[in-house]
Amino acid sequence: MGTTRAAEAAGLTALSSLDDPLRRRLYEYVVNRDEPTSRDQAAEDADISRTLAAYHLDKLADAKLLAVSYMRPTGRGGPGAGRPAKFYTRAEQELSVSVPPRDYELLARLLVSSMEQDATGAVRAAVNTAAREAGRRAGRESPGGIMAALRDAGYLPQVDDDGCIILRNCPFHAVARDHVDVVCGLNLELIEGVIAGAGQDARAELAPRPGRCCVVVHGGAKH
Repeated sequence: MGTTRAAEAAGLTALSSLDDPLRRRLYEYVVNRDEPTSRDQAAEDADISRTLAAYHLDKLADAKLLAVSYMRPTGRGGPGAGRPAKFYTRAEQELSVSVPPRDYELLARLLVSSMEQDATGAVRAAVNTAAREAGRRAGRESPGGIMAALRDAGYLPQVDDDGCIILRNCPFHAVARDHVDVVCGLNLELIEGVIAGAGQDARAELAPRPGRCCVVVHGGAKH
């Protein structure tokens, strides 16, 4: 139970990698993309050389902030295609650092377990109400509307080709793995609260997909 000192030290080392503005920009570019990112793509976005981009991307990978895979670019294959290129994606591993040490994840697991064990449903109803009110407050206080409020909450919102807001990150992923129904319900309540607080014409629904938050927002992307 709890976060070990070794994990805390590793987290501090990893997060210190993001102190460099260029490295942080490259990290944010990679984690905000659905597809794996090549060195050439990252270099073009940051307007730097491929060599410099590769250096910083590899440092982020060494710090476990990015995951690495190898593949040939689309359209290239067979003899003479050359070696597979290196691509980067967001790492699945989570990093959390608290000084002095705290274990909020344990608290969240205890609360969610209590909700699941309450046969009356009263605890879940109370927490859902609190989640909706928290979302409403976030939406009301956000000058950038739904998108900004969701971004501030850690959802990594992105507009897809259909104009829907997809959420590329679940801020409660560590707990959701073992308590999917409860956490997805909380996500939905929270996001519906954001929409109500922002006063925008949008609708949230549960639409689980691997690697994303379980909620999709229809509308609201123009703000």
